[in-house]
Amino acid sequence: MECLRNDGVQRNVAAPTFGDRGIRPMVAGPVASRPYATYTLIAINLVIFALCALQAGGFDMLNSRLFVDLALVKPLVADGEYWRLFTAGFLHFSITHVAVNMISLFILGRDLEIAIGIPRYLGVYVTSLLGGSAAVMAFGPDISINAGASGAIYGLMGAVLIVVLRARVSPTPVISIIVLNLVLSITIPGISLLAHVGGLLFGAAATAGIIFAPRWLLSPERRSAAAASRIGWIVIAALLVLALAVSVVVAMSYTGIRVFVG
Repeated sequence: MECLRNDGVQRNVAAPTFGDRGIRPMVAGPVASRPYATYTLIAINLVIFALCALQAGGFDMLNSRLFVDLALVKPLVADGEYWRLFTAGFLHFSITHVAVNMISLFILGRDLEIAIGIPRYLGVYVTSLLGGSAAVMAFGPDISINAGASGAIYGLMGAVLIVVLRARVSPTPVISIIVLNLVLSITIPGISLLAHVGGLLFGAAATAGIIFAPRWLLSPERRSAAAASRIGWIVIAALLVLALAVSVVVAMSYTGIRVFVG
């Protein structure tokens, strides 16, 4: 069947093979038939959680050397441990923490992955994760331990909102879920609102770059699949550079409390 994809590129569209929820790709290939990347991300998070729990001898993750070495702590990033900006997104403090995040990742990720394809989906995920870390670095307290996939997951919420808007479906349910979760982030102690908001904004921006930017920047005669894909990846790359630049600038100019891990 011939149709016009939502990035404005004319392509043959096949019916989805995953389930029967009416999911359709929103971009010209490559697209996913099953959410393999989502399953892989869930597996990685669960394996790392299990390793930390085994190392801690329980669920006090601060007793795990792996957890301590990978969590996001601003003074330690300022000391040059920049990997924490990324690795903190695969750590969790408790069974409840990892369970809620992985259920959310499954619900949001399986459809979004099919809508935008595996490579772009992973691009949005990583951009959201690093965007959340950048917000924590820029505006968070000096002494706090940040961990969890929720920054990336809020980015997927923002991505789903963009997809819904492009599909011209009522965004009210998605907006309601986002608002509810942000309210919970404010009212429940110990939750990093900054990581959530940062991830949400970067995830929405990355997906807008994938879906809307080709239509905004390319004339119809220049809107090929390759050109549309290139524009989307340029936006993702720019956001990744921005997130990393913010974190690195904050780290290099940091003059606050120092932390020593023995």
